[in-house]
Amino acid sequence: MTLKDKALAQGVPIIKDGTLAYLKELISKNGYRNILELGSAIGYSAIEMAKIDDLIHIDTIERDKERYDQAIVNVKENGLEDQISIYHMDIKDLKIWHDYDLIFVDAGKAHNIEYLEMCFPHLVPWGVMIFDNMNFHGFVKDRGLTHNRHTLSMVKKIQEFIDYVQEDDRFAIILEENIGDGILQVRRKSL
Repeated sequence: MTLKDKALAQGVPIIKDGTLAYLKELISKNGYRNILELGSAIGYSAIEMAKIDDLIHIDTIERDKERYDQAIVNVKENGLEDQISIYHMDIKDLKIWHDYDLIFVDAGKAHNIEYLEMCFPHLVPWGVMIFDNMNFHGFVKDRGLTHNRHTLSMVKKIQEFIDYVQEDDRFAIILEENIGDGILQVRRKSL
């Protein structure tokens, strides 16, 4: 059974195939080597990104202890301990060690503005931040699909985040609604 199959069988949310393919192409095409991932889960996406090139190094953060422990095992089973460093912590406690070519955010959607402001200064000038799940299962476009208060609150925060980056002159953005569950690409705006 593949790692992807295990995750799906256990109900662990992992990156969608379209999003992973997009990231892998982006990494390959741009030669990205230093990657920060917020939200490791069981390490599936970090493992898949690290397999692209032996020179890639990924720092990845996971706050759930059980998922963190499983990610450690999965990284070791794939022989990628030299390429992937997994940290068990809340993202709020993250001290960023250096600058990154790519920052992939697949963590608590309600905190995307905080993650952006915390990490963007540590993005190399040619780098990109990718935020996942911007469609949130279709609810962002059509809030009428749910009446769950928690879901509606989350959808509102995602829309606020999208509005925030669209209105800020620092950012050049591309919203790719048809990739995975929707991704938002954020770069420095050229002067």
